[in-house]
Parts: sequence; structure tokens; C-alpha cells
Amino acid sequence: MRGSEAEAMNGSDEPNGVQKPEAEKSSGALIRKWAPLAVLLALMILAFSQGLHNHLTLSALIMERQHLASLVTDNLMMTVVGYVALYSVAVALSFPGASLFTIAGGFLFGWVIGGFATVFGATVGAAVVFLIAKSSFGDMLTKRAGPFLIRLTEGFRRDAFNYLLFLRLTPIFPFWLVNIAPAVFQMPLGSYVLATFVGIIPGTFAFAFIGSGLDSVIEAQEAANPGCAAAGTCAVEVSALVTPQLVVAFFALGIASLIPVVLKRLRTR
Repeated sequence: MRGSEAEAMNGSDEPNGVQKPEAEKSSGALIRKWAPLAVLLALMILAFSQGLHNHLTLSALIMERQHLASLVTDNLMMTVVGYVALYSVAVALSFPGASLFTIAGGFLFGWVIGGFATVFGATVGAAVVFLIAKSSFGDMLTKRAGPFLIRLTEGFRRDAFNYLLFLRLTPIFPFWLVNIAPAVFQMPLGSYVLATFVGIIPGTFAFAFIGSGLDSVIEAQEAANPGCAAAGTCAVEVSALVTPQLVVAFFALGIASLIPVVLKRLRTR
């Protein structure tokens, strides 16, 4: 009896001993899968609830321009690294006003340094969002996709670099949406980073160049309305700095990025 009881106990304990590690493994996998997304969403809620995005305004930049210029003069390298880190966080948290941030980079560092710093910061932030989206819900959306999305996914995978390049060059698509969409299509990280880096260069340097000339615009406003810079009341609008010709140029670049895809399809046919 004792032997049979011991065998029964061993038999009943063995499945539990097997199931427990499997359960722990499953819960650990879920944590690794969803924890980065949960942390990102929590940081987004905290940042927006504290109104941090409200500081990304042209008026705030004009008011603080003397202080910021002093920081850049005293330690250029540190401020550039801080700007890249701050830009990466702003992109990862999907803060609005990326163009204003880019103008600020050109204003503080000049269009060359400001442009390159912005490209690096935006690429890093976009890669973070892409990796979190891909690991959290990219697989789930792909598995539950319907026939149309499956065909779209296959087409995107064949020419992922050119498609993403088009999305980056064309200004009508929100930056945060373009960060997430390739994750649904299971785009490789290397192609995503390269297409993002190359695709945002024209727009980034265009806005950085606008920012490098912002000081003269502020001086003109000061001449017309003395004290407006310190008060933050200078009538300078970002929309007024972006000309229709600039938008048309972006569209032309976006269309040009699709030429290799069209040629590839024509050769196949």
C-alpha cells in the first residue's frame, strides 16, 4: 500500500512539476511581449497628462532662444547629444510637432549639424516604436489578417524598402503611423532603419534650413513689435515658413521613390 501510495503521489506530482515550468514560461513570454508596449503607453499618458508636449511650440523656442544659444555655445557636443536623445524620446512617445522640433535643431545648431542630429534622433525613436509594435501586436495582426491584408503584406514585403521610402518622403502620412505600419507587414529591421534614415533626409534638412534662418525672421518681428520675443507674442507661424513649392517637392520625391517598383512590375509582366 505504501509503495502504491508513493507511486500515486509521484505520478500526481510529476504532471504538476511539468506544468509549472510551462506556465511560468508562458507568463514570462507574455510579459516580455507586452511589457515594452505597456511601458511606452504609460510614458505617453504621463507625458501628455503633464502637458510636456505644450512646450514644443515656436513661441517657447523664441522665448528661450538666448538661453538655449548660450548652452550650445558653452558645450556644443553635450547639447547635440541631448538634442538627439530628446528627439528620440519625442518620436517614441509620438509627440506632435516634429517639424517644429526639426526647425529648432536648425535654429540652434545650423542646418548641417541640426539636420544630421535630427535624422539620427528620429531614426532611433522610430526604430524603438517599430520594435515594440512588431514584438507586441505585429504577429497577432498578421495571423488574423484577411485576404486583402495578406496580399498587401506580400506586396509590401517584396518591395518593402521602396514602399517605406515613399511613405517617408510623402508628407501626407503621419510619422507615428508610418512607424507602426511596417511592423504589421513584418518588415526586417535593417530595411526599416535604412529606408527611414534615407527617407527623412530631404524633409529634415529642408526644415532645418528653415530653422537656420529663423533668427532673421525674429529680428524682423522685433523691429515691428519690440519685446515680442521675450513675451512670446511674435507672430511667426510654422505654416507660413513651409511654402507650397516645398510640399510639391516632397510629393515629387515620393513618386520618384516608386519608380523602381513600377519598373520591376513592368519587367515581370
